[in-house]
Amino acid sequence: MIHWSAPGPYEAVFTTRAGGVSEGPYSSLNLGRMTADEPDRVDENRCRACAAIGADAARLALNRQVHGARPNRARAGGRGEPGDALWTHEADVPVAALTADCVPIAVARMDGQGPALAVVHAGWRGLLAGIVEAALGTLGNGRVAAALGPAIGACCYEVGPDVAAQLRDRFGSSVLRGTHADLPAAAERALREAGCTRVERVELCTACHPELFFSHRRDGRVTGRQGVIGVVA
Repeated sequence: MIHWSAPGPYEAVFTTRAGGVSEGPYSSLNLGRMTADEPDRVDENRCRACAAIGADAARLALNRQVHGARPNRARAGGRGEPGDALWTHEADVPVAALTADCVPIAVARMDGQGPALAVVHAGWRGLLAGIVEAALGTLGNGRVAAALGPAIGACCYEVGPDVAAQLRDRFGSSVLRGTHADLPAAAERALREAGCTRVERVELCTACHPELFFSHRRDGRVTGRQGVIGVVA
């Protein structure tokens, strides 16, 4: 797992596909239940991911991700509410966002207003809809830091002219490489425009590294999910 040294009382990691119990195309640390993987194996994988941040998997909160712009306040053990960001200021309520090419983001409040943490699932639809801005809005007006985890890179993410035009209009031409889009760059632009003063990036493409990451673009529908998981310690 890839640890983020978040500035405050937080534990956060970006998971890879290594270290779990799933088999076949879901080998091995698949965190996604909305797959054909065995549910018991996914549950064990989630327990292992929670253990990496010292959290209780029974209290893990997850959204039903819909590529929109809705952030939800996490409830311990809460599942299935539609949304693409989860936030909490409560200790010991782990939150997770799952991805298979989209950008996983962790955002943490740095100032003296008290701890607050959000995790975000950001694809091109969510970025255009404003999920990053909505997530930062849940943390108040203080200074925030963010980390962007592994996602599909511009090397592998070819998009059609309609999507390219929308991304160019919103984020500028620098997020395009010919017919390819740079989702992490667009996410960073959204974070900085929303007032995030510290942004770190894990520069790994999910499609380029089959030994490390699941990738919907590379593998199609039969693939697992990694993501970001964090907790206020």
